[in-house]
Amino acid sequence: MWKRFVRAMKSIFGGLISSIEDPKLILEQNIRELNDQIPKMNESIATVKANVMLLEKEMGKYKVEYADLVRKMKAAISAGRDDIAQNYALRLESVKSHMLQTKEQFESAKKAYEKSLEVKKVFMKQREKKISEAKDALRAHERAKWQSKIADTMESFEVAGIDATHQEMLNRVNEETAKNEARMEIALDSVDTDTFKIEEEAEGLRAAELVKQFKAEMGLDSFDDPFKDLDLDTNKGKAIE
Repeated sequence: MWKRFVRAMKSIFGGLISSIEDPKLILEQNIRELNDQIPKMNESIATVKANVMLLEKEMGKYKVEYADLVRKMKAAISAGRDDIAQNYALRLESVKSHMLQTKEQFESAKKAYEKSLEVKKVFMKQREKKISEAKDALRAHERAKWQSKIADTMESFEVAGIDATHQEMLNRVNEETAKNEARMEIALDSVDTDTFKIEEEAEGLRAAELVKQFKAEMGLDSFDDPFKDLDLDTNKGKAIE
């Protein structure tokens, strides 16, 4: 009896949840959540990286201290001060122990950092795949909505009522278009473009002559005149003019 009651409740609430769930909104929320996880993951990786750097610095400090104690102990032994050397030896043993512990922690932290980078790499690939799938589904959803609207519109079309005037209006538009094109061709043919070109060339020649005169006034014509070595007949030029 209880099982039947539980099954009935599941069927009721399960159907209710399915009815209020919007797949489009849920997929968009999934994309946002996947993107929101990146800063959190970067923050965690940065924390692990910081721990690696701290342990590396600490290990470097112990190495320097260890080398310094060894040097001092050797100096004390050379000076015949075994009592001082013994103190350095005890400190050296303690530093060595701490250095080995720090090295183990450093190696462990380094592996954790490398593992976190691998985890991020896998996550980014899965994230990219899931976002791509979600976007494809959303685009398909939008296409389906658009196709539904087109189908509704197409179903409401009636072409029989416009057949009577459709061809007539096409012919009138085509005739008007042809007339306007013919008018444009006639108008273009009537424009005297040759006169414009001659006037433009004349302006160019006049501008060149002005530049030549200006150069002569500046005393530059002897250097820049390309026809200075030619024997030109000025009378012929006047005859041509």
